[in-house]
Amino acid sequence: MSFRIGFGYDVHRLEEGIPFWLGGIEILHHKGALGHSDADVLTHAICDAMLGAAALGDIGTHFPDTDKSYKGISSMVLLQKCMELIRSEGYEIGNIDSTICLQTPKIMPYIKQMREQIAGQLGIKDSQVSVKATTEEGLGFTGKEEGVSASAVVLLKASP
Repeated sequence: MSFRIGFGYDVHRLEEGIPFWLGGIEILHHKGALGHSDADVLTHAICDAMLGAAALGDIGTHFPDTDKSYKGISSMVLLQKCMELIRSEGYEIGNIDSTICLQTPKIMPYIKQMREQIAGQLGIKDSQVSVKATTEEGLGFTGKEEGVSASAVVLLKASP
């Protein structure tokens, strides 16, 4: 069986008064992530890991911020399109492991729902999706609540 591993990373600035999307879930917070789409850093990192594992570039290649059709688009739509791309190359997801870096708000109450949302969009089991969160102890742009980042690793396996 053929396996491929991909790594993804994304970061967005946090701004007052805009919706905050993570893992396809709207998080209740006074700040949201600023971006061309819904700025869901977790989903973007997973998309990049999927595309990278299949050597298909990154989300900027497939869904550029210069294309107005992607303005404000749900990252869940992008995630589904990435799944279609990797399947067209003969791969399925083995598992996803991801980490969100964010000082506030606390993400623990949302993790189960994020895992379910991501797995459901990809047509895989919740047990194949890991979402973790950490603060950076007040250090750096995430610690100072200026931004949010996420990283993800995806294992692809050749379709049977």
